Amino acid sequence: MEFDSKRFIRETKYELLRRSDVTKSFVKSRDMILREVEAIRANHDSGIPVIPQVEYDKIAEGAVEEPFRELVRRRGCVIVKGVFDPIQVSEWNHEIGEYIDRNDYLTAAKEKKDLDKYFSALENAQPQIFSLYWSRPQVLARQAESMATTKRFLNRLYDISAPMGPEFNPDKDFAYADRIRRRQPGDKTLGLSPHMDSGSYERWCDPAYQAIYRCIYDGDIQSFDPWKAAFRTQTREYASPSVCSMFRTFQGWTALTPQGPGDGTLSLLPIANSIAYFLLRALQKDVAEDDLCGALPGRALGASQEWHSEILDGLISIPTVEPGDTVWWHPDLIHSVANEHHGHDYANVIYIGASPVCAKNEAYARRQSDAFHAGRSAPDFASEDYEVNFEGRATITDLTELGRRQLHIT
Repeated sequence: MEFDSKRFIRETKYELLRRSDVTKSFVKSRDMILREVEAIRANHDSGIPVIPQVEYDKIAEGAVEEPFRELVRRRGCVIVKGVFDPIQVSEWNHEIGEYIDRNDYLTAAKEKKDLDKYFSALENAQPQIFSLYWSRPQVLARQAESMATTKRFLNRLYDISAPMGPEFNPDKDFAYADRIRRRQPGDKTLGLSPHMDSGSYERWCDPAYQAIYRCIYDGDIQSFDPWKAAFRTQTREYASPSVCSMFRTFQGWTALTPQGPGDGTLSLLPIANSIAYFLLRALQKDVAEDDLCGALPGRALGASQEWHSEILDGLISIPTVEPGDTVWWHPDLIHSVANEHHGHDYANVIYIGASPVCAKNEAYARRQSDAFHAGRSAPDFASEDYEVNFEGRATITDLTELGRRQLHIT
């Protein structure tokens, strides 16, 4: 029997609406978030930094003070500068370009362009993302000690206590093989409209997500803590190519080239608890009973002008970052990629998130290990499998001891 998502949504909304006065809760959340949006716009327009930034050396030395950690928790995002040496990163960027050209990736990609549907529900849906997972630079960056140190810092921003014991191990991480973005200067056609990943309608319908957001659905929005890890590793996403089934404390990428405002790169809504507004908006009376503001199973969760325009005023571009800098954002954060690249150089990144050790991630890592050995696409992504016969892809001999553990290779 075909899954009836509209009926499921109707039934779910009926149950959620019985739990509290969602109109009253939405008004409170709206007022709180719009005050944050106003402050963000005022600071940004005045040239005052909004997105927190920290040097990697401070993290490595254990010298990051608690007020800065609290700022990251409030904003839900952070730029960690100097995680990698810029000369090394420039060499990686060049090697990736050679890897693409030597294996004629672009020709193969044209033949398989219809396999990946994840962003098809977004208004702008053609980012210059290369479905490559196992180039040597990607593997070397994921297994670097500096990357592991950065992830430990990020993971420890969470409260990992949970009813059944710690939700995850903040000090150990599995690699999550993701893709590459190589955006050409002058491009005016490619971008990603505002959205969240890691589940779409699941954020309302999945039992674990309902437990995560219990305070919101019960009308106690001020008690909601986006950094409480309990139940976050237990969510179950609707199966679909390119839906992340690993738990990530942070999504993230590493800059291979300089990029910033105007360069067709990332924008963020830097409000960690904005998810309360987003969830409650879909439960208001002006939204059809079988609709969640356009959320669809197996697709990115879009934030649209139709339903969320007033908070999208808080979307701001990341400041200029340099090769070797990393950008990180909480999985509940709305983000986008600019439609136009007005810069003069490529805006290139390697996507590397933080995916700590837990049962959910271990199950995925076992499947991903097989993909690494065979050169296939990572399990969460469309089975394009470009790299099976690619010359120069990483093999087990390129792995350090840490890299082997991260890929669950014994």
